[in-house]
Amino acid sequence: MNDEHEAHDDDTERFAGPRPGRGVERCAVGGLLLAGAAWAARAVWHVRLFLAGEPASGPPDQGEGVHRTLTGLEDSYHVVSALGGGAALICALAFLSWLWRVRDDARVLSAEPPRYSGIWVYLGWVLPIMNLWVPRGIVADAYEKSAPRRPLPRSLNVWWGLWLLGMLSGVGLLYEDSTDEIIERAYTEVWPLLASDAAVVGAAIAGAFVVRAVSAAQRERLAALTGGPGSAAETVAAS
Repeated sequence: MNDEHEAHDDDTERFAGPRPGRGVERCAVGGLLLAGAAWAARAVWHVRLFLAGEPASGPPDQGEGVHRTLTGLEDSYHVVSALGGGAALICALAFLSWLWRVRDDARVLSAEPPRYSGIWVYLGWVLPIMNLWVPRGIVADAYEKSAPRRPLPRSLNVWWGLWLLGMLSGVGLLYEDSTDEIIERAYTEVWPLLASDAAVVGAAIAGAFVVRAVSAAQRERLAALTGGPGSAAETVAAS
């Protein structure tokens, strides 16, 4: 009996440190949904631009550094685009914070080192070639260490596939063209823009499910290791 009590105390002490609370999870989900809503708004404006048609004066960027005066619709698209950029920044900060915490918690819960070192939480998104699989690998590793022998959630591959589709299209979350160039494209070739917008919105929604799945798996593992609901460690985790 004493041995069991000591083992339980050891587990409680092991997991009583800072845990990824529901607040971090909710911020990540909220950031993803905010970005998804922002890109849905951009899609609406792309359709509006397409239906309005390009003015007789031509595209906003006339070439050789010459820009004509924007129409009211084009000007409003600049506002929508700027708000979308702000939403993307909020999403990135919230998601990276969540990703760092679940990666660290997976290490504590499994007593195994992460597959990727901490710097890849940030570099994995921007380093060419590596950004094709490293972020997914970090999330998958955190889930596998938190929920051994359990299959990866389907939302993980849906999220990553849609993210890659938006990124590789060149008009996804990080547009390569300027806002005026995107306006010109909306006038002449709106369908690729809408397809990419749909991919980003879908990735945001699927990403929210991924966040929920990984966080839930870690809470379940923590409860199993520390005596179930109501333990001191789980109280910290839920705070």
